This record gives sequence, C-alpha cells and structure tokens, in this order.
Amino acid sequence: MISYLDPSAQQFLNALGGVFQRMTQAQLQLTSGKKLNVVSDAPDSVSPLLQARARLADNHQTQANLGLVKTEVDTAETSLESAVSLAEHVRTWGAQAANGLNSAATQTTLANQITGALQQIVSIANTSVDGRFLFSGDSDQTQPYSFDATQPVPTGAYQGSAATRQVRDPDGSTFSVAKSAQEIFDSSDPTRSVFGSITALTNAVASNDPTAIATVLPNVSTALTYLNQQLAFYGNVQTRVASVVSSAANGNVTWKSEISSLEDADATAAVLQLNTASTDYNAGLASRAKIPQKSLFDYLG
Repeated sequence: MISYLDPSAQQFLNALGGVFQRMTQAQLQLTSGKKLNVVSDAPDSVSPLLQARARLADNHQTQANLGLVKTEVDTAETSLESAVSLAEHVRTWGAQAANGLNSAATQTTLANQITGALQQIVSIANTSVDGRFLFSGDSDQTQPYSFDATQPVPTGAYQGSAATRQVRDPDGSTFSVAKSAQEIFDSSDPTRSVFGSITALTNAVASNDPTAIATVLPNVSTALTYLNQQLAFYGNVQTRVASVVSSAANGNVTWKSEISSLEDADATAAVLQLNTASTDYNAGLASRAKIPQKSLFDYLG
C-alpha cells in the first residue's frame, strides 16, 4: 500500500495508534475484569490457563463423585454397626441356649429371636441408597438376598456380583470403597460366615440340641469378629474419603488462584494504564495541533 503521508505524520499516527490500543486494552480489562480476553493479550498464558481450568473441572467432578461415595460409605458403615449389634445379640442368645437348663418353650423363643435377628441382618445386606444396593457389588440394581425362614438356607443365594468399584483420588491414585454382601456376610468359610453360622445356630437351638449348639456357637463368635473387621474397612474408607474431599477442596482453592493470577485484571494497574494512555493520547493530539501546517501556496509564494 502506498502512503501519501510524510514520514513524520506516519510516525505520529503509528504512535497514536499504539497509545489508543493501550487505552482500549485497559478499558476492556476494567469492563470484563479480565486481563486475558483474547489470545494476543498474553499468548504465553493461554496454555497454563487451559491446563488450570481443566484441572479445576476435574477436581469439581471428583468432588461430585466423592459426595455420592461419602453418602454411600456413611450409610454402609452405619448399617454394619447395626449388623454387628444384632450378631452380638445372637451370640448372647446362643450362649443362653447352650446351658442345657432351658425349657422347650424358652429354646423356641430363643430360636425365634435368632431367626428374627438373621432376617434383620439380611435386610441390612439389602440396604439401598438412591435406588442402588450398597452391598450388591457391581450389580447395584439387583437386591443381593431374599429371606424365607421356611427354607433350609433362609437367605437364599447371593444375587449380586463382586465389588470392583474404585474411586480416584485427586493425586491420581485409586482405592476401593465397597465390599459385596457375599464377602461381608456369606463367606464360604464357616468361621467367617455370618449367615451360615447364625442359620446353623438357629437350627441347633430350634432342635434343642446342646451338643450342636456348642459346636456351632464358636463359629458365631469368629464370624462376629470377621464382621467387625468389615466394619473397620468401612471406617477406614470413611477416613480416606474425608481426606480426599478435603484435598479436593484445597485443590479448588489452588487452581482458582492459579486461574485468577493468569486471567484476572489488576484494576488498579488498569486504571493507571488507562489514565496514562489517555494523558499521552491527548498530549499527542495537542502537540500535533501546534505544529505549523504549510500548504503548496506557502512554497509558491
């Protein structure tokens, strides 16, 4: 493009344009509250800003997931506390039934109490939150157990699946947050099976068989110990989840601060730049106006 301006005029316009750009940029920062509005404002900050935003979004998703997990874990822990209490009652009733001095009516009452406790523990195994069965493993839409006291195995077969669910920590690691009802209550090991040991005790007490009661009662005690270990697992998960929730909250503060440092405008600095640029702009116009202007006739005269 051919310029018909003399070099000094072109230089003045270029300088004035630069000052006007500073004014515009400062005004935009004050209006938007951002110092980075387009890529050209700070090209080197774009990549770190996008990374910080991605980390913040990831942190928010982790927090949302952990909110659901916390509710489920808290409910599971409370439910297992109730199961432990019921199993302790069963052990006490079994010890009462084992003394050999009870009447048939008393034995029947104790058997019914033990059966009732077993039914309540099965209900605990079927605990759900927001339509999800907590102890069904990965098949959380399927109720893990049913109960029918008339059947040889009143709890029936486990209908869920293994629990493989993992939760991700903001630091990138993962940890397990659940166990299946089969793992907790229905182990194939008779010394760990809450359902199996209580069912066997119920049958022994109902039959008023002191020898059978004495044989199966130790399994109730060891199963209770095992059940307490499962309760401890959920207690540990509660602690871990609380720690991760806290870590995610701290991460939000960190990444929000990082984003702010990269894109938020410094209002004081922007006002100062606007005032300085405005002063320079007006001074430039005033100075230019004082320069004598000559026409062709000045040279011809």
